[in-house]
Amino acid sequence: MKLFYFFILLSMMNLCDASSKKTQVRKTLSSSKKIPVKSIKSPDGDIIDCINIYHQPAFDHPLLKNHTILMRPSLQPRKGPIGGGELFQSNAHGQEDKKPIAQLWQLGGRCPEGTIPIRRNQKARYAKKEHRNFPLLAGFSNHEHAFAYVQSNKYLGAKATINLWQPQVQGSGEFSLAQIWVLAGANSALNSVEAGWMVFPSHFGDSNTRLFNYWTRDRYQSTGCYNLDCPGFVHTSNSIALGATISPVSTYHGAQHEIILHIFKDPKKNVWWLQYGNDDVIGYWPASLFKDLADSASLIEWGGEIINNAQGGQHTTTQMGSGHFAEEQAGGASYFKNLQVVDQSNTLVPPGDITTVAEKPNCYTIVSGKSDDAGDYFYFGGPGRNPKCP
Repeated sequence: MKLFYFFILLSMMNLCDASSKKTQVRKTLSSSKKIPVKSIKSPDGDIIDCINIYHQPAFDHPLLKNHTILMRPSLQPRKGPIGGGELFQSNAHGQEDKKPIAQLWQLGGRCPEGTIPIRRNQKARYAKKEHRNFPLLAGFSNHEHAFAYVQSNKYLGAKATINLWQPQVQGSGEFSLAQIWVLAGANSALNSVEAGWMVFPSHFGDSNTRLFNYWTRDRYQSTGCYNLDCPGFVHTSNSIALGATISPVSTYHGAQHEIILHIFKDPKKNVWWLQYGNDDVIGYWPASLFKDLADSASLIEWGGEIINNAQGGQHTTTQMGSGHFAEEQAGGASYFKNLQVVDQSNTLVPPGDITTVAEKPNCYTIVSGKSDDAGDYFYFGGPGRNPKCP
């Protein structure tokens, strides 16, 4: 009898051991997915890991477990009339420098085909935006904006050329950015996809100007994140890294540098694409992540945003844009130009009558206009704390 129990016990131990080994194998296989095919050291100190495209964070999202990766849009928006903006030759906004805009990590090499570049998050820091009112950006007590918007139609996307700067950011947890917002829904059901450049020292660990995107489906409450910090955005480009430094940036009354960003709905594949420049697609947000944005957007916004965490009743010295007021215009103030929206016929068109808002006009301002070479444009920004903004 004792011998019988001994064999049962031995059998159970073997089963447990086998189960333990299987668990260990699963853990090893799981962790092996995170092993980069290649790692690239950037001159700014970043490390870019080239990860197998099928092992990216997006597929940890329960809605994307069986998702088939799309490598290119099935249909690009048609180009409509934009007042000559795409033929921007004589630059009313300052001296143009033809040196191409690049990400610094690219100086160290490129990621192989079949991989995507992911900035290694040394601090493993997660950040999300805060609540805000809809339909306008106003509503955050410590978020301040200077922006333009349209909201009279259903939109399938937005595009703009965005002037690049490196604004000074003062306090812990503060940032300064320039971006496009594509929005739908209301109140706690606000859906948003966003992209632009930002300076966010407490998130990225330095004061560099970096490319970013963001998304939420519940007004920044429990869903969404920057870049690839959580599952959702499907990255497809092996040459553009979200969160990486963009260089060079503009100088005051010197060379002006720009990026073109385009967010648009793919009506056949039902995703929202993010494009850098006129043909470099970064990736997409599946429409299944959203409720109202699953169909179309009802509000488009372009502009600048800062966080003001200053204490003692004083305003932050965090700059927006170039750190100079919009009224300085060419060479002094930061700008957006060639503002466009994608209409329901999937055509890029001028936005129509835009409305501009400066929430703290003594701290940050905005001035809009229209011209043959810049299309619809606006200057924006400011220094933050100054004699009129104590």
